[in-house]
Amino acid sequence: MFVTYLECSLTGERYDAGQPQNLSRAGKPLLVRYDLAAVRQILTRDVLAAREPGMWKWRELLPMPDGCAPVSLGEPETPLIPLTQTGGPNLLVKDEGRLPTGSFKARGLSMAVTMAKHFGIERIAMPTNGNAGAALAAYGARAEIETIVICPAETPEINVRETAAYGARVHVADGQIDECGALVGKGAAAGLWFDFSTLKEPYRIEGKKVMGLELAEQLGWELPDAIFYPTGGGTGLIGMWKAFDELEAIGLIGPKRPRMYAVQAEGCAPIVRAFEAGEEFATRWEGAATVATGIRVPRAVGDFLILRAVRDSGGAALAVSEEAILRGVEDVARDDGLLLCPEGGAVVAGWRQALDRGLVAASEVVVLFNCANGNKYPLPDRSQALKLAEADPATL
Repeated sequence: MFVTYLECSLTGERYDAGQPQNLSRAGKPLLVRYDLAAVRQILTRDVLAAREPGMWKWRELLPMPDGCAPVSLGEPETPLIPLTQTGGPNLLVKDEGRLPTGSFKARGLSMAVTMAKHFGIERIAMPTNGNAGAALAAYGARAEIETIVICPAETPEINVRETAAYGARVHVADGQIDECGALVGKGAAAGLWFDFSTLKEPYRIEGKKVMGLELAEQLGWELPDAIFYPTGGGTGLIGMWKAFDELEAIGLIGPKRPRMYAVQAEGCAPIVRAFEAGEEFATRWEGAATVATGIRVPRAVGDFLILRAVRDSGGAALAVSEEAILRGVEDVARDDGLLLCPEGGAVVAGWRQALDRGLVAASEVVVLFNCANGNKYPLPDRSQALKLAEADPATL
C-alpha cells in the first residue's frame, strides 16, 4: 500500500488513513495522498501495458491495503467512441454506461465499499438522484454490507426499483438531494450508519479518478485539449484533475492539461453562477429542476475543488437548456448510434455552446463523458402503429 495520509482539501491538515474518516474538521473533503516516488519505481508504461485492462490494473494509485481484495463486479476499461457525424473524428465520448450497474458510479462505489469492508463497516447510508444509490446497493450486496438509500421524489423510477432489487432499504423523500443528505448525516451522527454521501468519505473519488488514468493511456499518454464533464457533485472532475497530477509525478505524462468544462443544467447551475461571479464557493441553488437528474445537485460539498480545477485548467462552467440537453441525446442517437443519458446530452450541448462561443475549436481533441447507459432513462415513443393484415411494405 502506497497511501501515506489523508489531507484536508481546504486547509492541508493531515489525517490518519488507517481508520474510517468522513469530512475534515473544516467540514471539507479529505484527499488520499500517496508515496508517489515509490510508485514511480514500479508503475511504468510497460508494466501497465502488460496488465489486464480494467480498473484494478491501477492498484498502486488506489488505496488498497496489503491483502485487501477489491469488492468488484468486473469493472472494465470503458471505450472512447468518436462522434464522427456529430463533431468529427476528434470529438470522443468516453462511455461510462458500459460499467456494472450501467453508470460511472460503479467506479467510485466499488472503491469506497472495498475500503468500508476493509474497515469492518456494517451499515452504510447515502442520498442519491439514482445511479449512485444503485451502485452502492450492488456493491453493498457483494460485500455483505447493509445499505440504506434516500432518493428525492423526482428520481427516475427505474433507478429506485434497481436500487431496491439489490436489497437496499430505499426511501423516496419529498426534497432535493442535499436535503436527503442532511437526513443521512443526522443518522450518521446518531451512530446508525456510516455516511457515504458524495465526497463525505475519501475513497469514492479514488475510484472515479480511474477515468482520468484510463483516458491518458488510451490517448497514448497525451491528454486531450478539453474535457466536458456533467457536474453535480463533481467527484469525477475533481478525481481526474487529481489523477493527472499523480500521473505527472510518476513520470507517465508531461505538464499538459486539458481545459476542464463543468456542464450544468440551466435549472440547477450553482457552479456556473459561482464561476461567473468569481466566487470560491457556490451558494445553494433554490428550486433545482432538470431532466438530467444526475446533475440536479443544489449544493456540492466539493464546490471549491470543482471551481479550482476549472479555473486552473483555463476551462469554464457552462449552463445548458433542457431543450439543448434533449436535442443532444436525440442527435447523437440518430446520427452516431450511441444512446446517451440526459447528462451525456448535457455535455454535447455544452460542447456545442463552447464551440459557438469560441472556447473550443472543431479541430481540437475533445472528450465528452457519458456517465450512464441511456436505456436507464425514459425515452419518447416515436413508434407507429401497424396493422399487419393491411400493411403495404412500400408505404413503410
